[in-house]
Amino acid sequence: MTESAAHFGHGSRQPTTYEDWARSDKYFETLLITPDAALKSGVENSSKNGLPDIAVSATQGKFLHLLAKSIGAKRIVEVGTLGGYSTTWLARALPDDGELVTFELEDKHAKVAIENLSIAGLASKVKVVVGPARTSMKALPATPKFDLAFIDADKESNLEYFEEAKRVIRSGGVIVVDNVVRNGKVSDLEHDDPSSEGVRRLVKAIHNDAEVDATVIGTVGDKGYDGFLYAIRK
Repeated sequence: MTESAAHFGHGSRQPTTYEDWARSDKYFETLLITPDAALKSGVENSSKNGLPDIAVSATQGKFLHLLAKSIGAKRIVEVGTLGGYSTTWLARALPDDGELVTFELEDKHAKVAIENLSIAGLASKVKVVVGPARTSMKALPATPKFDLAFIDADKESNLEYFEEAKRVIRSGGVIVVDNVVRNGKVSDLEHDDPSSEGVRRLVKAIHNDAEVDATVIGTVGDKGYDGFLYAIRK
C-alpha cells in the first residue's frame, strides 16, 4: 500500500465539516473557473429580486457545461430555471445553432432568468416556458430528440419529470437529476418528508426500468452534502 493510500485508509479518516467542503469548493473554483461578469451579474440580479439562493454552485455549473460539451449536445431540456444560472452554463456549451428549452413554474423567476440570459447574450438560444412542468413538458414533441436533460425542480415530481425527459431524449443521451442525496436523508427511511419520498419514488422506478442505466454520485461543497443522479437513455 502506498503512503497516500494508507493515509486515506478507513482507519485514518477524520470527520469533515461544511467549512472544509466550502473551502475546498472555493479553492478549486478560484483555480479552474475564470471570473465571469455575466454570471456574476445574474447572481446579483437574482438576489436583488429576492430569488432563493438554491442554484447550483459554480463548480457544479462548470461540470454541467463540460458534460454538455463532452457529449456534443445540440439540444438541452432543463426543468427548474430559477434565475437562469445553470441555464447559462448549459447554453454556453451549445453550438451556434443549438437550443435549450427550460421550464419554470414561477412568473417572477422566469422574468429574472430572461433578463439574466439576455445579459449573457443567450436569449436567442434559450426558450423559457412558464407554468407547471408536469403539464407543459407533455407538449414537447418526441422529435427531434434532445441530447441532455437537467432536472432541478420540486422533488415530489421527479419521476414525472424524468419520464417526460426520457420520452424526448435520444438513445445515448443523458439525464441528470439534482439534489437526490439530501444530506443523507433519502437513505434514512425514518425521514418521510415529501422531497425525500419523491427521490425514493424515482430511484425505485429506475430500478425496474430497462430503458435507462443510472447511478448516483454523492457530493459535498458550498451547497452542503447532496448528490445527483446520472442516467443514460438506452
